[in-house]
Amino acid sequence: MKKTTFGLPEKIIFCKKCVESNQRFLGSVQHKITRNEIKDTALFDEEEVCLSCRYYEEKEKTDWKLKEKELIDILDRHRRNDGQYDVLVPGSGGKDSIFTSFVLKEKYNMHPLTCTWAPGMYTDIGWKNYKSWLSSGFDNYLLTPNKKVHSLLTRLAFKNLLHPFQTFALGQNSLASRLAIEKKIDLVVYGDGASEKAVGNNFKAKRNRNTNLERNHYATKDDEIFLAGESVEDLMKKYNLTKSDLNPFMPTDIEKIFESNLEIMHITDYINYNPQDNYYFAKKKTNFQVNPDGRSEGTYTKYQSLDDKLDGLHHYTWFIKTGRGRTTEDAAIEVRNKIITREEAVALVKKYDGEFPKKYFKDCLEYMSITEDEFFDTIEKFRPPHIWEKVNGEWKLKKAVWHKDGA
Repeated sequence: MKKTTFGLPEKIIFCKKCVESNQRFLGSVQHKITRNEIKDTALFDEEEVCLSCRYYEEKEKTDWKLKEKELIDILDRHRRNDGQYDVLVPGSGGKDSIFTSFVLKEKYNMHPLTCTWAPGMYTDIGWKNYKSWLSSGFDNYLLTPNKKVHSLLTRLAFKNLLHPFQTFALGQNSLASRLAIEKKIDLVVYGDGASEKAVGNNFKAKRNRNTNLERNHYATKDDEIFLAGESVEDLMKKYNLTKSDLNPFMPTDIEKIFESNLEIMHITDYINYNPQDNYYFAKKKTNFQVNPDGRSEGTYTKYQSLDDKLDGLHHYTWFIKTGRGRTTEDAAIEVRNKIITREEAVALVKKYDGEFPKKYFKDCLEYMSITEDEFFDTIEKFRPPHIWEKVNGEWKLKKAVWHKDGA
């Protein structure tokens, strides 16, 4: 029996500065994921400190005034005075898209169009925050994909990859670039970037120099496209789908991107980012509302990933596959931003990480058209044996950050 899955490191390490694990996946190219994919994982230095913490140390040395000048130079290249949109801001109406759109519009006098890829199942609070964002003064394109196809792909992604959120990620990655090309907008600005959450030594290599474009957003003519772990050809044959059915989930053709001179960037590369500050900013500008339950399942925070009923399940399946869940993600970022200490983070991870997402569980089962038995059978197939062991009939982590050798 193989000792690990997804190519995860057999030796589990936790960062000495935050609570991150070397089991954390780095961003995958969503339209290339197959059942046997080998994942890139978070990297650590010889002192067992994750490269994300080292990245934040470098941020403290960054000349942010100089970075802002670089940002202004980029914006000036794309600025229009003919009344047309000159920047596209993808987002859901969460704290980061609110911050990004307002800063571009009010501080830098850009003319943003916003766009949103609809969640699989909107939560009440997610829909309210989305409407509140638009009511504060922004034009928006909302793409809601065919729910029959979306739910099918969500089920297949869950069963094939234990990745029920992949269907959302596919559309989220492709919508902005495709809409920008269609509307002849040459600049796309996202909120928080991947480097704020997890850094690997190949992070810069995953970007295209000419477009600052992450590999997730495009496909070359030689790519074989996989959605939900199955090839497009197989999906069409097995489920009687057409190319039109699958079109919203497909990546953008790289040739179209080059023809358009599209530039994609993250505002966090130029403005110092703090998620808690963005929350207060969003609340002030749009009356942004937090989770009405007080905190989100699986974590202690209450102001992010609120839009989709599948969010909690996504983080839970990540916990099954890697042994680190939503609390680890949130706490690691807050330690790096000096909001909480590592000791506080360890306690929070022990208390909340891996909490079962029961609030919308039945909604998720119904959306994916699977039974509880199918759900738990699938979960068990994806538990890496180097992470999990059964003790008195209950699954336990073999090594956790709160264990003596983890902390």
